[in-house]
Amino acid sequence: MTEEEPPIAKGKSQHWLDLIENGEKVLDDWQSIADGIDKQYADSTALNGIVRDREFQLFWSNIQVMGPAIYARPPVPVVTPKFKDRRPLYRTASELLERTCVVSFDMADIDQVMLGLRDDLTIVGRGASWVRYESDDGDKVCYEHVDRKDFAHEPARKWSEVDWVARCAWLTQDEMKERFGADKALEVDYQTRRDEKLSSAQKCGVWEIWCKSENKVVWVTEGYENTLDESEPYLKLAGFFPCPRPAYATVQRRTLIPVPDMLMYKDQLEEVNALTRRIHSLADAIRVRGFYAGGGDVGAAIQTAIDIEDDAQVLIAIPAMQALMQGSGDPIMWLPLDIIAQTITGLIELRRQIIEDVYQIIGLSDIMRGSTQAEETLGAQRLKQQNGSARVRDKQSELVRVARDLVRIGAEIMAEEFDEDTLIDMAQMDLPTNADVKKQLEEMTAAAEEEMRALVEKAQGMAPQQGQEQPDPQQMQQLQQQFEQAQQAIIAKWQPEIKKAGEAVTIDAVMEFLKDEKLRPYVLDIETDSTIYPDEMAEKASRQEFMGAFSDSMQRLMPLMQMGPEAVSVAGGVIKFALSPYRVGRELEGLIDDFVDGAPAMVERMQAEGGESEDLAAANMKLAEAETMKAQAAMENVKAKATKDQADMQGKMQDLQLKASKDQQEGQLKVGQLKLTMSKQEQDFSVRMAEAEAKINKTQAETAAILQSIGLDVRKQDLEEYKAAENTQAKQVEQAMSAEDRQRQAVDGPDRQQQFAEKVPENG
Repeated sequence: MTEEEPPIAKGKSQHWLDLIENGEKVLDDWQSIADGIDKQYADSTALNGIVRDREFQLFWSNIQVMGPAIYARPPVPVVTPKFKDRRPLYRTASELLERTCVVSFDMADIDQVMLGLRDDLTIVGRGASWVRYESDDGDKVCYEHVDRKDFAHEPARKWSEVDWVARCAWLTQDEMKERFGADKALEVDYQTRRDEKLSSAQKCGVWEIWCKSENKVVWVTEGYENTLDESEPYLKLAGFFPCPRPAYATVQRRTLIPVPDMLMYKDQLEEVNALTRRIHSLADAIRVRGFYAGGGDVGAAIQTAIDIEDDAQVLIAIPAMQALMQGSGDPIMWLPLDIIAQTITGLIELRRQIIEDVYQIIGLSDIMRGSTQAEETLGAQRLKQQNGSARVRDKQSELVRVARDLVRIGAEIMAEEFDEDTLIDMAQMDLPTNADVKKQLEEMTAAAEEEMRALVEKAQGMAPQQGQEQPDPQQMQQLQQQFEQAQQAIIAKWQPEIKKAGEAVTIDAVMEFLKDEKLRPYVLDIETDSTIYPDEMAEKASRQEFMGAFSDSMQRLMPLMQMGPEAVSVAGGVIKFALSPYRVGRELEGLIDDFVDGAPAMVERMQAEGGESEDLAAANMKLAEAETMKAQAAMENVKAKATKDQADMQGKMQDLQLKASKDQQEGQLKVGQLKLTMSKQEQDFSVRMAEAEAKINKTQAETAAILQSIGLDVRKQDLEEYKAAENTQAKQVEQAMSAEDRQRQAVDGPDRQQQFAEKVPENG
């Protein structure tokens, strides 16, 4: 049997301080590692030191890439009803609460809170936050990032098993007096806050502890035996704690002890830094140094050559130079720098491979680092981007989850603690009160009753009195029908207005719903949008896909919409179902819902208007008949004109045939004359060609004789002469061909006219 734990002494702080000490002790190793990581990430003293080892700042670079990849923009609260049944009260309440959450995030500068959480998550592996409620100067919700050493919780295997959480607030003496009274403020110890090197202000560290099992909130400080304050929780929250589960990167199995990501590639970082130091040491040794014969020790001279930093001194004297040169004729011996350069090249390549291993471990792709290769395809780059996004998705989800938990806690506080005026001012919504609606209903009812009373009095005035002649029964029946129609008109006028006013959502109903801590979680869904920048191309593709789905749905359901109000309701439900996966914002979703809900009424109204407008239908029928007669008359005119045009065309075709026959006869005469002329020209051309050939032969013979007499190459001169003769002959041939073409055209002219004359009747 286990011994029962002794009861907690009321008003004493030792039990609570022991709990905090035990929780901090479990995380001592992580806190020590985190201190070293913080210094390695950014320590101005070490980085600015005059004497320090060369390091490759790979860890800092990785964090700079990882941070924007997991968080890039502040979250925006989104509050919607869980079920899309469009109840006016739930829709109005969710919109009011969403607006207040948005304002509270803006007032608390949520972006700085999320940046602090992001840095703690990426650097040391855990980020904690806290939500406070203030009511001194008006209702206010404060969202805070808590330093890792100012946050503690019960050691447990998972967050659901944690029984208590605590955060430390550092208060000045004046703040202690205001919060806990002057007596306690004078008895506690004040000290310089740990980790605060830039300030010497004396403050008191006060732990605020929330304990589930005790259902209690306790305030204690070290060195003071009594509790500063203790009470039941001043906030009634669904999760009890006024803080979300911290954002974790990696935790030890079956614990809540964080493991910084840097430890996963610590060995590679150390190896990269060691290689960097070796590379720079060898680079410093690459200086031109030569040795010549002189006095002194050989070893000392070589060491001097290595250690000397003056680039102006190149040559160094050493003894026994001739022995070292081994018979070489060069009086100077140079240091072998090529070996050092090759070593540096190998070290750089090795370091590059280790850095690539680091990127593989932490999941930072080339695209995420802004590094790529020109020969890579777009598909390869997208694959790298998707792979890198998948590796950091858990961290993105952690920050989104923390933002969602923060807004849920804030929404609970505002719904239960804020007064009506504050919520209305924050939401900027004009909602009536129950009294306003009641007054409006009374005024409408009174106006309707007044119109009905006037109608009754008018009817009574028209009724026959005693002693008067009784009217015709048919006339009385008409009067009765007119009275009933007037009654129906008054009812149709005021009934929708009274119903609309009675269904108006009031601020009283909204506040009553928001204060219902049991019903509210069942009805409202509180989330935040994404905290990372969306892909522009993906966003455009998503919107185009939405427009395509909307247009396709409307087109496919158009026949169904024309079947009546009941079918329109079904079509509207199908449209909402098809568009439900797309998140298009509250305003557009509301417009779509309003359109779908109002569609049946619009169809009924259109059908009613169409059924009552019989005169309009008759007028349209007469107009259609008149248009038909007009069209028939126009067709008769077209037929008459076509008959006349056909007769004119036949007369013109006969005239054209006679003219073509005459032209054919004249053409045949001209062809005969042209043939005689061409025959004579051909004979003359043959004679001229023979004469030209004789002249060319004579010229060639004379030229050859002259060239032979002056000793030149006959063949060369023949070539030139032949070229000249060929040019002359080519011109003559061209002239003959031109004459032949003219002859052919003269012959073909009449033939073509005859062919045209033969084809005209066929076409006609």
